[in-house]
Amino acid sequence: MLRKLGMMAALVLSMGAVACTAEVEEEGKMPEVEVKGGEMPKVDVDPARVEVGTDTQTVVVPDVDVTPTEGNDP
Repeated sequence: MLRKLGMMAALVLSMGAVACTAEVEEEGKMPEVEVKGGEMPKVDVDPARVEVGTDTQTVVVPDVDVTPTEGNDP
């Protein structure tokens, strides 16, 4: 009962959201920003060592035999 009531409330709310319209009455304006000076921080970074290589592996795959049934020719 409570679950059905919650679902009905969600349905009513979603229908209200879809029925909305919005019109722009006044265009917005980006703020003026001025940046002066500054300095990048000094950072000592020790990067990780990554070794990339290749390796050969043998993978055993099953042998699949497919026998089409008669009458299913395209």
